[in-house]
Amino acid sequence: MTSGHYTETLQAARGIIPAQLLLKNAKLLEVHSGQWVHTDIAVHHGRVVGLDSGYTAHRTIDLKGAAVVPGFIDAHVHIESSCMVPGRFEQAVLARGTTSAICDPHELANVLGVEGLTYFLDCAEKTNLDLHVMLSSCVPATHLETNGGGTITAAQLAALKDRSRALGLAEVMNVPGVLNRSPEVHAKLEAFSDRPIDGHAPQLRGKDLSAYAACGISSCHESSELSEAQEKLLKGMAVWIREGSVAKDLDALLPILNAYSSATVGFCTDDRNPLDIEHEGHIDHLVRKALRSGVPSESVYRAASYSVARHYGLREVGAVTPGRWANIIVLDDAPTCAIRTVYLRGTPVQELAFDDSLTRTNLGAHSIRAAAPTEAELTGPKGRVHVIGAIEGKIITTHSVADSTDSGIARLSVLERYGHGHKPANGYVSGFGASLNGAIASSVGHDSHNLIVVGNNTGDMRAALAHLIKTGGGFCVVQNAKVLADLALPVGGLMTPAPTSEIVTKLRSLRTASRTIGCELSEPFLQLAFLSLPVIPKLKLTDRGLIDVEQFKIISVSA
Repeated sequence: MTSGHYTETLQAARGIIPAQLLLKNAKLLEVHSGQWVHTDIAVHHGRVVGLDSGYTAHRTIDLKGAAVVPGFIDAHVHIESSCMVPGRFEQAVLARGTTSAICDPHELANVLGVEGLTYFLDCAEKTNLDLHVMLSSCVPATHLETNGGGTITAAQLAALKDRSRALGLAEVMNVPGVLNRSPEVHAKLEAFSDRPIDGHAPQLRGKDLSAYAACGISSCHESSELSEAQEKLLKGMAVWIREGSVAKDLDALLPILNAYSSATVGFCTDDRNPLDIEHEGHIDHLVRKALRSGVPSESVYRAASYSVARHYGLREVGAVTPGRWANIIVLDDAPTCAIRTVYLRGTPVQELAFDDSLTRTNLGAHSIRAAAPTEAELTGPKGRVHVIGAIEGKIITTHSVADSTDSGIARLSVLERYGHGHKPANGYVSGFGASLNGAIASSVGHDSHNLIVVGNNTGDMRAALAHLIKTGGGFCVVQNAKVLADLALPVGGLMTPAPTSEIVTKLRSLRTASRTIGCELSEPFLQLAFLSLPVIPKLKLTDRGLIDVEQFKIISVSA
């Protein structure tokens, strides 16, 4: 604040001049003590200045005892996975109570390199949403795939540390690199030793987890089992409970959340599409599920706000106290998280003006430079083969051996998209449905985002890949070589500037079309995207081949 703002803030806080906003008769959750207190809330220049009676204000709203909690904070999100550019994303989530978010743009960074990081840093400086950027540690994610962004080095990341919205080092997925003292991985850890460093350590236990945490990695959002999360808490790591569109860990992990642990447990969405945001919500969805499960509201609302702010050193958000931004949620009903009004820096979100430039970009418009393969090139080996097992609601997979013609076994192919001319890698997957008849394709293939397609015949698979190449990326469903539904994602093959309502309509059509061709997964597109992510156990397919994640190496498809 300037000296003039300090003077006005002091005067407003002492009641010498009217505050700009006064919320009277609030039942406020005081997140430091876990108590609900009846108070008035005075706001001036976007900040809370007082929690006392006797204030006057230019605008006074009587809440009549309504519950008030701090704005929610998403502890870890890839905005790209919402299919929305940041300017659309903030409009979708602010009304849901998410007033702050910690994003990792490693999806776009793996497509475009440092340009992807700077795009998000630029956007974060303009959004109304309190958006912070963790600088992506794993570009490329591994040596087992081909990306478009090349290698982002420790020196390049360090050069961005002083950007106003750069917060720390994003999820360190290269666990073997940490444990085996990879020079480049440890150079990044050292460069960010004075900043928050996020983890990504699914199923890591014992001494290896201790060593990982000892390197300064202080959080993890990848726990899918209760004992796994408990061990991470034991070893000093904050646990972010995730409930995305595919990875749904909340039910399994909720027993760790109580009054004591709510200081080091938070919520995140990681990857959540706009259809689910519209139908279920964003962080508010996690809050409601936690409340329905019987976790005390004080612990739930604290985990959704203060614990995340405290972990990342965000001293201006996370609580409704003097000096912090007035990021406030007014509830009609606290036990069910029924939201009445969301205030961002003291302004109701429906009154905010949004920067239209954040919804216009042609960034990465020509990032797909592959040629459509022939049907023969999409044919995998036959007979006994290793099979990736997709699991509803999970991004981990199973690893089995079956005959390539068995019921429920579908073809899976990944095509390198960056113009190197590589032939597709082919394999097999189960879990999409025994009666699958057609193909589903996506240019969202974590983390390198090569083109990925699943189907029961090479003709439809080729047609689906050809369509994505033509549209510049996105999703599509094909049957009998005809496109039944699609969504173009021209921004790096990951996002679109289109209005959220248009995206939601197309996603509905895509889900309907996927069911039409016999897909049994409720969210096939994000589920498909994780089948090429070689840092999540057990078996994955990248453009370079079939990956045994536990051995961290390429194996033969034939068993």
